[in-house]
Amino acid sequence: MKRILVVDDDKELRTHLVDILKGAGYHSDEASSGSEAVKKSAPGEYDVILLDMIMPKGSGAEALVEIRKVAPRSKIIMITAFATIENAVDAMKRGACEFISKPFKIDELLTTIRRVLEESRVEECAGSKDLDALLSALSNPIRTKIIRLILSRKSMRLMELARELSVEDHTKVIFHLKILREAGIIGQDDEKSYVLTGEGEKAAHCLKIIDKHLTDK
Repeated sequence: MKRILVVDDDKELRTHLVDILKGAGYHSDEASSGSEAVKKSAPGEYDVILLDMIMPKGSGAEALVEIRKVAPRSKIIMITAFATIENAVDAMKRGACEFISKPFKIDELLTTIRRVLEESRVEECAGSKDLDALLSALSNPIRTKIIRLILSRKSMRLMELARELSVEDHTKVIFHLKILREAGIIGQDDEKSYVLTGEGEKAAHCLKIIDKHLTDK
């Protein structure tokens, strides 16, 4: 369950947002000031932080900088009733990933949160060696299909793969399997069936995330 921190000095709005987020399936917490948000964020507990820009006890912009220091992986969405291009640019420069103006529609907020979380997952894959290996190995659609077939079937023999791929020349399939093995994405079990390795499963997971991300664009 993804964790979200709501930071706003308006108790009524803060409580309302926390309830909505819980109803949407998120684990939600709250903070009434920037300093409290920094303390709660220190362990890197939150996937997303909704941060009000203007608060009596220190601005959200100042808190944003401190939160980025203690929780660099948390995605911060700035919220303000005083939206200007200058404020938005400043927030982005300080490390915010999104900027929402009050009043906002709940559907708009939830859509923004989902997009930020999805982009975060893609970023994690993009920064991993798993994706590097995957991309270098999957310069051919046949290898992409092999990954998806083995992922769905758990294990497959050479003849099964050739049949599913509709490739009559088995040496072509062997060639692509060799590239995937060298990349550490697949291996063979005791029965000589092809299976995804631990690294291969991670790479396939990243591929699924990227596919979904591109489809949603």
